[in-house]
Amino acid sequence: MATNRRFMPVTRQAVWEALADPYGYAYWVAGSKAVRDADPGWPAPGTRFHHTIGVGPLNLRDHTEVIDSEPPGMLRLRAKGRPLGTATVILRLTPEGDGTSVEIVEHPDGAAAILALNPLLQLSTKVRNAESLARLEELALARSGL
Repeated sequence: MATNRRFMPVTRQAVWEALADPYGYAYWVAGSKAVRDADPGWPAPGTRFHHTIGVGPLNLRDHTEVIDSEPPGMLRLRAKGRPLGTATVILRLTPEGDGTSVEIVEHPDGAAAILALNPLLQLSTKVRNAESLARLEELALARSGL
């Protein structure tokens, strides 16, 4: 299980609004190329957005689904990038001083769950998620006008 935390100098609501825009994921999720479509009502449980992920000319088209949503404090997703696998991703937003502490926990699930034991995968996930949180902060700052 890869866990990252980042303090963001914006309100929890500003971070939540960035998470609640499915089209923003193409910007802030490292490795994401495009969001092709999104269900109305995102991020309600059961809603999905359809994305393209990849590096260079290698692309996968799949979707991410909301498992649980507790605005503005928690979002649990099931991200799919088959045939590479699926992962559960949990984002927790906690007020802290003049900003928000954002935690992202990601772990492979389903048939790919055994990959959670691979230290290189865990390290690469942590590096990717550190970049993703930095981009999420940029998006939240822009949305809040800072």
